[in-house]
Order: sequence, then C-alpha cells, then structure tokens
Amino acid sequence: MTPDPFTAVLNQLAEHTEQIIRLDAREAEHFAAITGRLTELTDLITGVGQTLQDGTPALTRLEALDRQVTDLAAQLTRADAHPGDYQPEAAPPWWKLPADQRQEPVTRLRAWVEQVYQPGYGHLAATLGPCWPSHDLCLYGLDILSGLWSVLYLQPRTTRLLSGQAEYQARILPALAAQLMTETSSCGHPRNRVPRPGPSWSAP
Repeated sequence: MTPDPFTAVLNQLAEHTEQIIRLDAREAEHFAAITGRLTELTDLITGVGQTLQDGTPALTRLEALDRQVTDLAAQLTRADAHPGDYQPEAAPPWWKLPADQRQEPVTRLRAWVEQVYQPGYGHLAATLGPCWPSHDLCLYGLDILSGLWSVLYLQPRTTRLLSGQAEYQARILPALAAQLMTETSSCGHPRNRVPRPGPSWSAP
C-alpha cells in the first residue's frame, strides 16, 4: 500500500517541530547560564572599581610620604657631604708597620692621650697603663677613640652629633677603656714609666 503523501509530510513536520522545541530549550538554558555569568562579571567589575576608588586617597598619601622620605634622604646625604665636615684620617696599618715607622703615628696618639683623654676622662683614662705604645690592641683602640672623638667634637654640634656624643660617652668609651686596662694591667711591663715604641710588638 502506497503511504499517503500528506500523512508523511505531517510526520516530518512533527519531527522538525520536536527538534526545534529541543533546540529552543537548549538555547534557553545556554542563555540563562550566560546571563548569570555576565551578571557575576558585572558585579565583580563594579566591586573592583569601588575598591580602586576607595584606595585612591590612601595611594595618594603613600606617594606623598614616599616623596617626603626621598627628600629627607637627599637632605641627609647633602649634610653628610658638607665640605665643612671633619673627615677622619686613614687608620695606621699597625699590622705591617715596622718599628721605625711607628714613631710618628704613636706620637700623634700620645698627644691625644695627654691633651684630651687623660685630662678629660677621669677614672676611665686613669686605668690606661703607661706601656700602651707597646700593645697593638691599645694602638687600635686609642686610634678608634681619638678618631671618633675628632668626628664628634671638631665640628658644629647637630642633633645627630649630640646623639653620637652620648653613645660615645656612655657605651663606646667605657668598653674600649676596659680593654685597654686589661691589656696594660696584666702584661708585666713597669707601671711607672712610658716605654719607647720599638720592637716589643710582634707581627701577626
């Protein structure tokens, strides 16, 4: 029996209609998912924008603070490089100076000890034994003390220098004076005369 053409067309239309309905449902689901995702992204962008807006004043303050710190560092650098500042001399290379080349730097140290250290630092200076020129430890220590003293006292006083003077007086000087006392009180040298600087030192 030959199929009715009209019925066949109706069946095909029904199948196409079902396919279209399935496609519409699937696209509706996709559209809903995309719409939800777009909403999330929109909320996220709005939140980021608000955060940037809220943080702008803080960033501005941080930039201003950074400029202030940079300016202060530049000022301190210029102050440290002021041509009127005292510049300490190079330390004598005690470890390699032979006896005949020690006389001049020891003489300079002796002048500081006699003119500044002993008259000005009381019981601390009184513990220094007269044999100090024969001890490398004493030469190193007194060279540091005299150099620091010159840096701290041979130029106009500033707040920074005043703080350094207090540190020198309260911590550095007593610590080094104790080393000098220990070195010159147990060495066996006579305590009533100053030895001449000479070959009593030993090379490392």
